[in-house]
Amino acid sequence: MSGFGRILYGGDYNPDQWLDQPDVLKEDIRLMKLASVNVVSLGIFAWAALEPSEGRYEFDWLDQTIERLHGAGISINLATPSGAKPNWMGLKYPEVRRVDKVGHRDPQKGRHNHCWTSPVYREKVWEINRKLSERYGKHPAVILWHLSNEYGGYCYCDLCFDAFRAWLKNRYQTIDALNKAYWAAFWSHTFGSFDEITTIDDSVNGLQLDWQRFSSDRCVDFIKHETAAIRAGGSILPVVTNMMGYYTELDYWEQAPVLDYVSHDSYPWWHRELPDAAIGADTSFIYDLFRSLKAGKPWLLMESTPSNVNWAEVSRPKRPGLLRLQSLQAVAHGATSVMYFQWRKGRGGMEKFHGAVVDHTGNEHNRVFREAAQVGAELATIPQVADARTNPEVAVVYDWNVRWAIDNARSIRNVSKDYLPTCFSFYLPLWSRGVAADIINSLQDFSKYRLVIAPMLYLLRPGVAERLHTFVEAGGTLICTYETGLVNDTDLVFTTGFPGPLRDLFGIWVEETDAPIDATIQNVQVSSGNELGLSGSYKVKHYADILHLEGAESLGSFTDEWYAGSPALTKNKYGTGTTYYVASRNDDRFQDDFIGGVLAQIGITGLLGSKLPTGVTAASRTEEGVKYIFVMNFNNNVETVVLPDGLRSLDGAPSATPITLPAYGCEILVQE
Repeated sequence: MSGFGRILYGGDYNPDQWLDQPDVLKEDIRLMKLASVNVVSLGIFAWAALEPSEGRYEFDWLDQTIERLHGAGISINLATPSGAKPNWMGLKYPEVRRVDKVGHRDPQKGRHNHCWTSPVYREKVWEINRKLSERYGKHPAVILWHLSNEYGGYCYCDLCFDAFRAWLKNRYQTIDALNKAYWAAFWSHTFGSFDEITTIDDSVNGLQLDWQRFSSDRCVDFIKHETAAIRAGGSILPVVTNMMGYYTELDYWEQAPVLDYVSHDSYPWWHRELPDAAIGADTSFIYDLFRSLKAGKPWLLMESTPSNVNWAEVSRPKRPGLLRLQSLQAVAHGATSVMYFQWRKGRGGMEKFHGAVVDHTGNEHNRVFREAAQVGAELATIPQVADARTNPEVAVVYDWNVRWAIDNARSIRNVSKDYLPTCFSFYLPLWSRGVAADIINSLQDFSKYRLVIAPMLYLLRPGVAERLHTFVEAGGTLICTYETGLVNDTDLVFTTGFPGPLRDLFGIWVEETDAPIDATIQNVQVSSGNELGLSGSYKVKHYADILHLEGAESLGSFTDEWYAGSPALTKNKYGTGTTYYVASRNDDRFQDDFIGGVLAQIGITGLLGSKLPTGVTAASRTEEGVKYIFVMNFNNNVETVVLPDGLRSLDGAPSATPITLPAYGCEILVQE
């Protein structure tokens, strides 16, 4: 449960930038109340204002700000300031500045460039965090601790390498075990001791993969350090940090257990090259990932923009209505907050033209403020949704370790590997039907789902193969694809035939894999009368496995090249469950037809009972037996949606059917 009893609404507030203009700070409160703001994130980049020189703390301005907000009934998500170290620290203590991969130490500039290992930095963070906790940790306005900001990046300094070698020794115990795990004899890279590991050689795939794991673990350890300082100051309030969607460098599944809440900074690229419906589906995938990180516990939309960003090649403002739609979309997929970066536009610096609720004119007389105020007022009318849950029957596996290993590998295809787009391509048919899905990694519990889709499961982490066998044997349905079961957890190739330990589960042996180029003509011709209702042929690109049946049945074959007639889609019964193996990367029509056929076979239907108009989706949350259904239109045109019987509007009136959704419209319905 979220424990807030309402949907939090607000955003990043930076009063430290306006301390010389008290009239602006007073006006902020009036405008916040006008916009139905009930929470702000405070002090995220305020270290220089809190500690302008070493050991000299200035809290008066923060005292006054907190009291001003509290008096207006506005809660506070109080930040630790570690995301941007002050100049005095970076100049006096060079070790707190990161070192890049080629050994150059960063100058003191920018943000997010501190060393997580540095004892000096950890000491300084401990002191400021503890003091903030002592002073504000029991204030009635403070409800959350916002740890740092968008943790990210790697540091290659000597301190980090010392920590890395200790991490490796703990993992492998002996250098011989490490050499075997890495196949280090290749190119004569055998290590004589752990001390010889002084750089990250990307020709040693296991070493590169472990460095990524270690760096992610360093971040987790730093999160623990920040939290311990808060606890040392006496505060027991929950901690959260803001994450960044698919951010490649850190495994968010490792961070989630040490946080009370996870949160996401959402900045989709609306109104650009891709249709808005495609952006909407991609955004839903991310939101479902964040809902899944804490096993369905409500998550926080920590940042979004009311209008445009300023860091893209082209930064377009959101069209009318889209702000409401994206906000409700987050709520529909499990968020218990809608928050913005930023509350008020600054006058200088890198983000002075980034969107905000309050524009440079500093008043409420513009479209963006009006739309933001309307969203705030509407969210205040549905507090019951804040703690509602989603319980999907389907899961799509997206695993950071798998992505790292695929990206690191030199294989038959070193362009267009597209692990993430492939995972998304199996999610899209679910989204278009309003079928809820969790986005999990391969270490999560499979047993609570009826269908698990694990595309390109290239690396099998310990125990995964065994748990997939158990899942299917007990009646589950599993879908995997080409590039599955090739390597173990240290990136060593399986020598028992692909897909490695899953060979018997799928009843196939993959002998070879082709990598069709763009000029290659290749198709999958499905078997007539197949149980999935597939028909005709489907285009193939990028990957095509040449496989042999070992108990599985073929549902379709390749039509061209020297392996014409070879099975391209297989089904296998295992225990009381079923597996499907998709041997090639196929066109969007196949993805839609195939997933639709599998859903029909196992009896999973969408929220509204049928496939929806293109660009329209539905998502739901349930609380105390009441299901709240959000029907969303991501098109810049009107769409008509047929509803099943028994739905009503929030005011209790029976819902009409069909309903008409305006461009970027969203309708909230209730089912009891």
